[in-house]
Parts: sequence; structure tokens; C-alpha cells
Amino acid sequence: MSLRNKRTIYTMCIRPVMTYASPVFAHARPDLLYDLQIVQNNFCRRAADAPWYVKNSVLHRDLELPTISKFMKDASERFFDIANSHPNPLLVSAVSYEPPPPQHFCRRPRNVLIDPPDELTAEVEKLIEVNKMAIE
Repeated sequence: MSLRNKRTIYTMCIRPVMTYASPVFAHARPDLLYDLQIVQNNFCRRAADAPWYVKNSVLHRDLELPTISKFMKDASERFFDIANSHPNPLLVSAVSYEPPPPQHFCRRPRNVLIDPPDELTAEVEKLIEVNKMAIE
């Protein structure tokens, strides 16, 4: 099976199951999201038939897959944008709030939008930028 087909199977079948309702639980403890990231890393490694010494960030760059945290952050942004313009006033009132400060003990779903990226996401984004500069 080609690498493109493997990536398509992942994005159409596996990732939706892993990230179901991600705008709601994207603000969960980082170690729980890290478990999902491990599953994605294992898929990338097996799909690309990469040896153990290839970095996960390189696999994500080559397969053009965002990390789980980046995907969930983007999904949360889309959800909040759509919900803010929804005709139902109850839905609009449920999502229109200011998130508590990052150091606050109570986290809400909108906190995901202001969280800094994790290490793997930052490294993947840096590699993508380097590739874009090399192409231009």
C-alpha cells in the first residue's frame, strides 16, 4: 500500500476516532493527550516503515500530519468560531466567555486557544518553516 493511502486511512478512519469531541477534551491533562500522541507516532513510524532512530518530528513533517495537540487546537478554534456565529443564543452564550488565566486551577475548553504549543508541535512547525525557506 502506498504511503499516501496509509495517510488517507489514518486521516479518514483512525484520527476521527481518536479526536472525537476534541474541542471538549482538548484541555485535558497533558499526559492523557500524550498517550494519543504516542498512538499517532506509532502509526507514522509503521506507515513510513521508518527505523527507530528517525525523529517523530521528521515523520510528522514528511507525512504532513499535524501533532494531536495542534490538530485539537485547530479544531477548537473552528468550533468556537462556528459556535459564536450560530443562530441559537444558548450555544453562543455557552462559548462566549473569557478563559481563566493559565495559572488558574480551573481550566475550561477555551484555554486550549491560549496554551503554548508542546515541544513536538514546536519542533514540527520549525521543520516545516525550514523546508519552506529551503524551497523558496
